[in-house]
Order: sequence, then structure tokens, then C-alpha cells
Amino acid sequence: MPPRRVLAAMSGGVDSAVAAARAHEAGHDVTGIHLALSRNPQSYRSGARGCCTIEDANDARRAADVIGIPFYVWDLSERFHEDVVEDFLDEYAAGRTPNPCLRCNERIKFAAVLDRALALGFDAVVTGHYATVRETADGVELHRAEDMAKDQSYVLGVLTQEQLAHALFPLGGTAKPEVRAEAARRGLLVADKPDSHDICFVADGDTGGWLAEKLRESGREVDSGGDLVDADGSVLGHHEGSWRYTVGQRRGLRIGTPAPDGRPRYVLDISPVSGTVTVGSREELRVDGLTATRPRWCGAAPSGPVECTVQLRAHGGELRAVVHARGDEVDVELLDPAEGIAPGQAVVVYVGSRVLGSATIAQTRRAA
Repeated sequence: MPPRRVLAAMSGGVDSAVAAARAHEAGHDVTGIHLALSRNPQSYRSGARGCCTIEDANDARRAADVIGIPFYVWDLSERFHEDVVEDFLDEYAAGRTPNPCLRCNERIKFAAVLDRALALGFDAVVTGHYATVRETADGVELHRAEDMAKDQSYVLGVLTQEQLAHALFPLGGTAKPEVRAEAARRGLLVADKPDSHDICFVADGDTGGWLAEKLRESGREVDSGGDLVDADGSVLGHHEGSWRYTVGQRRGLRIGTPAPDGRPRYVLDISPVSGTVTVGSREELRVDGLTATRPRWCGAAPSGPVECTVQLRAHGGELRAVVHARGDEVDVELLDPAEGIAPGQAVVVYVGSRVLGSATIAQTRRAA
């Protein structure tokens, strides 16, 4: 690949630091940037966790100094709040379960950042995601990383052909232990820094408590409690807000009476309008089909039925499926039934290691 002028998004973690270093070593003209995403840094997670804190900005700056590249901080806090945080609140208030990291990649890192980078004369954006981009005669393709344990193609399934053409993922062919060892050899102090796993804007990891505070502050109309019922409508207990639950949840239901068969109950459905949360057995969680909306294809949309695999969670396995793309709607027939699939989650479509695209789950069809 000929040298290019590239922007390296540096979160303050080890992956983005090594990605920037590799791009620099490959001969690219690299400028590092850190995204300031919180309007009030004290309101987001604290501690060295690799995303969104003051400590992370300092770690990213030190890494850029070691690599020998210019470094800047871009304030995208307003855009992040509107496009990611507010979307997260809207989805939970509507009884859905969103993936904020996927939304951040779509609207911040590969929309706001890439658009600004291109406007400033940069050719591409470099990130530390574990995925690969391959150039073909028909364009560019997004593929899984070689290290399946770290593969992040699921949260990149929202990228379009134009965005992929301006994206570099230098870590796609490397395992995480090798990245940490390389960071140590390069003298990067983040070599042993823990990975970030929690939602960056939920400071203490208590999503339910955070939602309770923010939904109240926002003035959104949400229920303050309701009934826990079984599939027949029998009231089993009460809850303090349907937005505290997600489909497939088992813990925290606080139902006083055991199920007739003595087995655990799970959340099957959430109705924010009535405030009703329906629970049932694990078998009742099984779905063999779903309908998704807002598709985003990494290339051309499929023109007919596609025999493929799909992934329904960021760290979930692949399921055999047949996908039908119909304009703004995608129908997925699951040949391998799944459990605990919630509206609001993303379905990402694969053929082999290649990502075809993704869509947002709107409805599921319960297996017989």
C-alpha cells in the first residue's frame, strides 16, 4: 500500500497505540487524535480502562510522543451525547436493547471523524479494531480478524463501502498477546493496561441505576413500575420500571413464587406502554426468525436469498441462516434457533469471514 496521510484514532488503550505505531512504521504520514466524548469528564467512567477518561487522553498523548507523531484532542462531546447517549436512552425507554459501541462506530468514529478527516485532507482513519479490509476487483470487503477471540467485525458491520475504502485496521492479523508484547518492545506504557469492557458513559457500571437517573432527568415518559406476568397473563410480581429489563434476563426478577417446574424464569417480552414485563421458561426464549430494519450494507445490498451465517451479539457465536433483503427491511430465517434475542440488537450478516452488512432487530419470531 503506498504511503498515505492518515489520522489515527487513539483511545488511550494498547490496541490503538500499536495500530498508530504500525501505520507510522509502514511509512504513512500519521497524526494521532483522541476523542473527548464527555461534556463533563467526571460523569463518565474513571480509571485506566482504555476509553473516554482524562487518564486515557494523557495515555494517548504519551503514546503519540513515544511513536513520534503529532497529537491533538478533538471535542466531539456534543455529537456523542446526541448520537450515542440520547439514542441509548431512547432505545431503553422504548423497550429495546441497543449496542452503544456499534452506534459510536457508525455515527462518531466513521462518520463524524472520517468526514472531518477527509475535509482536512487526510486519506484514511486508522483504528485499533480487530478486523481486516481486503481490496478486490469489485471494491473493498470487510472480513473477520484472524484472532476470533478478539474479532470486532460485529461492531463494524455498519460501515459502508465508502467508509471502508478510507479505513485501516493494522491489527486484523494479530493476536492480542502479540499486540501487548509489541507495545512493550516499543516502549509504550499502555502495554499492560486493562481492556475496556463496560459502557464508557456509565461511570460505575450500574446501567439500571444510570438509566433511572438519566431517564428521570430527561423528562422522557417511562413507566415507574408495573406487573411481571407469565405468558398467560397471570401476575407473578411487580417491578420498578420496564426499562430496567432486557429480553433473556434471568437475574433480578424478584418473583416470590417459583415456577411450577421449579426452573428459572427469563424475560420474554417488554411492553413500555403498559409497563408489563412477560417472563417464562428458557424454552420460550427460543426464536427461529426475525425482522430487522435500517440495514447498512458494506457493499451492494443482496439481490436475492442469501445462505449465510449471522451474529446477534458482540461476543456471540455464528448461526446458520437465510437472509432476504427487501428494501428497508431484512428478514432472517434462523436455521439454528437462538435464545434471548432482544429488539434493538444488531444482526450482522456473514458469508464465510466476509461481513455483508448489518441491520437493527425490530421483531423476533418465537420457535414452535
